[in-house]
Order: sequence, then C-alpha cells, then structure tokens
Amino acid sequence: MLQGICLTLPLGGCFLNGDKPDPALDIPNAYLAGPKNPAVAQAALPTLDWWRGFRSKELTELIEEARTANLDIAVAVAQIVQADAQSRIAGAPLLPDIQLGGSGTRAGGGTNTTYGGSYGNLLSSSLTASYEIDFWGKNRSALRAAEETAVASRYNREVVGLTTVVSVANAYFQVLAAQDQLRITRVNVKAATDILTLIKQQFSAGTASDLNVAQQEALVDMVRATIPPLVQTLRQYQIALALLIARPAERVVITGGSMRGIAIPRVTPGLPSELLTQRPDIRQAEAQLASANANVENARAQMLPSITLTGEGGFQSAVLKTLLQPQSVFITATASLTQPIFDGGKLLGNLDLQKGTQDQLLQAYRKAAISAFTDVDNALVAIRETTLAVQLDRAVVSSSRRAFDLSKQQLLAGTVNLVTLLQTEQTLFTAEITLAQAQLARLQAIVSLYQALGGGWLPKPVETSNAR
Repeated sequence: MLQGICLTLPLGGCFLNGDKPDPALDIPNAYLAGPKNPAVAQAALPTLDWWRGFRSKELTELIEEARTANLDIAVAVAQIVQADAQSRIAGAPLLPDIQLGGSGTRAGGGTNTTYGGSYGNLLSSSLTASYEIDFWGKNRSALRAAEETAVASRYNREVVGLTTVVSVANAYFQVLAAQDQLRITRVNVKAATDILTLIKQQFSAGTASDLNVAQQEALVDMVRATIPPLVQTLRQYQIALALLIARPAERVVITGGSMRGIAIPRVTPGLPSELLTQRPDIRQAEAQLASANANVENARAQMLPSITLTGEGGFQSAVLKTLLQPQSVFITATASLTQPIFDGGKLLGNLDLQKGTQDQLLQAYRKAAISAFTDVDNALVAIRETTLAVQLDRAVVSSSRRAFDLSKQQLLAGTVNLVTLLQTEQTLFTAEITLAQAQLARLQAIVSLYQALGGGWLPKPVETSNAR
C-alpha cells in the first residue's frame, strides 16, 4: 500500500529515513604531539574541577564565582528555557486539540424577513476535539528537531561555561604576569639608579665621562618607561575579571601575587576517539545536525496527505432550562484528507532549504571534530615548547645575573669599564622579562589544553568481572 501511495504522489515523494548523512570522520589513533601508549595517554586526565590543579585559592574562588554569576552563562541558561518551551510547542500537534465553547444568540426581524416578525434565542454549549493522524511522522520529526535543538542549547551552556572558566584563568595569569614584570622592572630601576649614582660619583672624581652618565640616564629612563604600560595591562585584566564575575570593578579586589606561586598541573590528553564525547562544542554540533536531519524528514512528510479527525458534541436549545436535557444533545464527527497539489514550489523549496541547512551543519560538525584534534595537538606542542623555553630562560637569567654581579664588582675594583657593566645590566633585565613572558605562555598553554579537551572528564566506571 505504501508503495502505491508513493507512486500516486510523485510530487510528494516517499518518506524515507535514509537521508541521514555520514560525517565520514577520520579519527587518528593517537595525537601527533601526544604519547602513543594509550595507558600513558590516560594517566592524568583532567578532573571536573581542573582549575584547582593550579593550587591558587584566589583563582579557584574567582572561577567558582564566575560559574554562578557570569552573565554570558545566564544568557545560555535562558536559551535552554526557550528551547525547552519550543519543544513543548512542537510536541503539541501529537496530542488532540480540545476546546470548550459556549454561545448565546437572539435573532429576529420584521414580517417580511425569514424570521416572520418573531424573535428567538439559540443557546449552545459544546466540546470540540480535533486530531491530526501523524501517519508519515511529520509531527514526530518536528518534535525530534526541537528536542535536539534543546539538547544543543545545553551543550552550548557547557561551551559558554568552559569559555568563561578559561577566560578567568587567562585573565588571572595575565594579572600575575603583569605584577611579576612590574616587580622586575622596579628592581631594575633601583639597580640602574644605584649604578647611575656610582657613575656620577666617578664623573665627579674624573674617572668617568659625561657620555657614561648620559648612557646610564638613558637606561634608567628606558626602564622606567616600561612601567606605565605594565600598570595599564594590570588594571585592564583586573577590570576584565570583574566583568567575568558580573561585578563592578570598583567592588572587586584582585590580590594576585606571582606566577612562581602557581603549581604546574600534569595533564594528559587521552585518546582522540574519546574527545568526540567530551568536547561540548562537538556534542552541540552533533545535536544541531540531528535536528537538521529531523527537519529534512519533516519537510518530506509535509508533501504527503494529512488526515485530520474532528469531533464535536454538546447541547443546543432555545430555552436555557432545557439546554442540558438529553433531547438537546448534538454530536458531529468529521474526517478530512488534504493533499498538496500545487503551492508554487513552497514545499519543494522548504525541502531544499532543510537539505542545505543539513549539509551546512554536517560540515560544521566535521570541522568541529577536526578542529578539536588540531587544538589538542597545538596545545601539547605549546606546553612542550614553552616548558623548554622556561628552563632555558631560567638558565639565561642565572648566567646574566652572575655576569651583572661580577661586572659590578669589577667596576668597583677598576678592572672593567662601564660599557661592559651597562651591557650586562641590560642583558639581565631583558632575560628576566623574557622569563616572565615564557612562564605566562606556559600557563596559558596548559589552560588551552584543558579547553581543547573540553574541560574536566568524568571518571571512567570501574570494570568488574563476573567470573566466579
């Protein structure tokens, strides 16, 4: 019978469930920059409260407050409410539409009218029910599309939440980096000023030239000039943190500290195949694709006949006291079938529209998955290289400080000239600033890895054996 209907309705087509596209994802066995051994790759997966691994009480408090007070998260929650309401609206056609009605009419006219000069009343009370038989699944697919959209809105809430946590962590580390660089700069200003005082004393004694004094004054001024931009950066990120926790900047005090007080958590990436179930943006794209699939099914079903059953029953009488009497009962039942024949191409256009949206979301899903693998690899490379850079920069700072101390001692002893001292001083300042920037880059790389992994992972269930 179904085949016959399909043949007699060439414009509508036959409703099939074979329109779901295959994403055709190429999932690698391991990350390019990660451990190849699966056991090692899963040795230290991120916990749900991964930010506690940095061992900063202030950072933890800021993140916890942002998770409850952030306005972007509040918007995402409101979107969930809207999506749930839309699901209920989409599911309403699957149930009968029942309405209770009542009316009272008084009609009459002159002798030349149909009423013959008489006046009369007509009172009625009725209950009407109508129901569209969802034979082709049109209403079910519409409901499924709305439900998948509601699911996508929940994953969007997770995406916004993770982005907020990452933004708080990065902003806080920027505050610490600015404070570290300010301390380094102020110490260097003091050291450069002390040397300037020494050079001026030597100039007064005739053992240093006016050029030496001018060079050191230029160095002091140059170092001092780097302070205002650092203060500006510090204030900007403090204000950014206040916005992330939805409070005025005037009411937020960020103590900060130093990047040296931040612990470096160990985290491994797991397997690429597991990332598809952990990243909320991938799950969101998957839900959106499922919604698009359902919309294509709905568009196809709209081309097929619709069958509607309508029933009405109630009481009708010209006198109120006999309205509810058995003789006033009336009942009607109607069945109707409608088949679109010509609509100017609206239904076919809607089908093409839904197919285009389906393909768009399919490509977005594929891109989200591939981008996820790329993000993890980039983060792993960044962690490896920034960790190496921190180690090398620490060695540079250590040797530069030793060279500066030696040159200062030899200057006092008269065995080295001022040019050598100035060079070692500037080298030390540059090395300390570079180390601070490398430490910030490593912390940001770690945060990027957490974000690339989709935040924290639920612990895997413990497998038990049924063997006796």
